[in-house]
Amino acid sequence: MTAFDPSTRFADIREGVAKICARFPGPYWRDLDARRAYPTGFVEALIAEGYLAAMIPEEYGGSGLPLTAAAVILEEIHAQGCNAAACHAQMYTMGTLLRHGSQAQKAAYLPGIAEGSLRLQAFGVTEPTSGTDTLALKTTARREGDEYVINGQKIWTSRAEHSDLMILLARTTPREEAQSRTDGLSVFLVDLRGKMGNGIDIRPIRTMINHATTEVFFDNLRIPAGSLIGEEGKGFRYVLSGMNAERILIAAECIGDARWFLEKGAGYARERVVFGEAIGANQGVQFPLARAQAHMMAAEAIVYRAAAMYDAGENPGVEANTAKLLASEASWEAGEACMQTHGGFAFAEEYDVERKWREARLYQIAPISTNLILCYIAEQVLGLPKSYGPGRAG
Repeated sequence: MTAFDPSTRFADIREGVAKICARFPGPYWRDLDARRAYPTGFVEALIAEGYLAAMIPEEYGGSGLPLTAAAVILEEIHAQGCNAAACHAQMYTMGTLLRHGSQAQKAAYLPGIAEGSLRLQAFGVTEPTSGTDTLALKTTARREGDEYVINGQKIWTSRAEHSDLMILLARTTPREEAQSRTDGLSVFLVDLRGKMGNGIDIRPIRTMINHATTEVFFDNLRIPAGSLIGEEGKGFRYVLSGMNAERILIAAECIGDARWFLEKGAGYARERVVFGEAIGANQGVQFPLARAQAHMMAAEAIVYRAAAMYDAGENPGVEANTAKLLASEASWEAGEACMQTHGGFAFAEEYDVERKWREARLYQIAPISTNLILCYIAEQVLGLPKSYGPGRAG
């Protein structure tokens, strides 16, 4: 095939992931959703087959694969009806550690992450008062001898209860003393083991979907000075790269969701007979599904373009954000078409449509809202005035 087809390069990965997912069908996810429980068995199966160590270099026990391969893994998980939210942070936080971590940090943690004895699933950035205004965060890290003392609060820190390690962004220089708006923030690799009730308090947040998200409180948490990733005060630049990876990988998941919705919707349209014929023979049913298919294919192209740019060492800020925008909209459109095709049966839990529909809605908002992406594209690509921030109506 000469046309764009991201599935050909990593067909073996797709096949392997699909086999794992087949062991965790709809009833497994419906049970977890009802109890808001963590998919431990599913995550352990992915670890056992090495998929969560895809980006870790071979010298540390991983596969040394690029971000594109990670995108394929996460896309396929969602296309098979499963959900990678329980483990995807290990993929998108990995770039921060690999690109900016010290050799000592890599040697200390990467082998354990690769074999599954350690989990790096928590990304502590967002705060209640700052939201997506990352530069306004208030969590502080104060150097005291050979330690840093952390105080503050993070919110929407998913999987913190199920992670051994956290990538944490904190302020090491007061904002008014920083040389620029982007200086003064630092990134830390925090070992959470033994810290619960001893400087860290994690409180679960029950949400519309089973996402294992939390708020995290830091009260004089002491961590070794060696926990600092890279240079003090330069952390914002480091996490930007991680945020690009996050957007690309979330976008790949959205492509997977769209594929699932379209396969489910089209299958039902072929089989469901009303007034003596399959409902899929009606253009009113065909057109929404076909339009969603077209939009999914277009979004898929920019997702893998952004991934290729990231793997080439470029800074695909525009492409990563565009990928997340278009893929999240494509998955939601496909979800709507699937829901409408199923009619009343879409609301029955046994079809899994309503669960996936709820899950897909998240990515219109997280990890960054659609409106802020549009603001970014308007400013960065079209050269329009900044439309958000101090003094702006928003």
